[in-house]
Amino acid sequence: MLLHALAALKLLRKENGIFKNTPLSARFFVDASPDSARKALLHTANLWPRWSNLTGSVRAGTPAPKAGDGEWVTMFITAMDRNARERAQGMLNAVGAEGIRRILDLGGGSAAYSIAFARANPKVTAEVLDLPDVIPLTQEYIRQAGLADRIHTRVGDMLGDPLGQGFDLVLLSAICHMFSAEENRALFRRAYAALVPGGRLLVQDFILEAEKTAPRFAALFALNMLVGTRGGSTYSEPEYGTWLTAAGFTEVRRIRLPGPAGMLIATRS
Repeated sequence: MLLHALAALKLLRKENGIFKNTPLSARFFVDASPDSARKALLHTANLWPRWSNLTGSVRAGTPAPKAGDGEWVTMFITAMDRNARERAQGMLNAVGAEGIRRILDLGGGSAAYSIAFARANPKVTAEVLDLPDVIPLTQEYIRQAGLADRIHTRVGDMLGDPLGQGFDLVLLSAICHMFSAEENRALFRRAYAALVPGGRLLVQDFILEAEKTAPRFAALFALNMLVGTRGGSTYSEPEYGTWLTAAGFTEVRRIRLPGPAGMLIATRS
């Protein structure tokens, strides 16, 4: 019944009792395809059990138990890599790669943004800091990009471990929504200390308007953080501005990009 239904949706074709991929499903659902979205869609499927506990999470104010099998991290990083590769050029256009020598990519996952900057500027070196179960995946993405000599990795906790110093650019892409307001305030202070004078912190995330009822996707995504994290949420532009100014940044500007995510660039004096 499932196969017949998929054939009715033109995701399969039936020939002499045998079901085969259509060009559409072969392009997007087969891992060997460069346009494969299979693991990204499996990550979305892993979110269903958490969302099924939304009522309990709202009543308790705490997330649902973690769901998914041992491949959850791989599926998550694959999904984030696909998103990042689609947005990388927009980030480069907004920030520019000229004059950047050292990048700290916090929670960089697949290193997609570091890879984009390194390709745009041969003088760029980057360091990706992420969790122990992510870094082996990061290293493989970097190896495939042929940039292992310029992009390095470090296992660590961005909220507690030393970040280092002397960076021209610190990247926080799709990170802040995972943390509480207090954790983000502390993280911005740590990022400020890691930058050289004139260095920049780039925050890319779902940014709410002041009333927090728009954009719609950002407001809904806060619920995804409720059911999936200990204290995460989506935050408004005024909140980000207050936290960044308190951390010491003197110039904060917002860049509106196509798609659901926005960008803030903060400069250290």
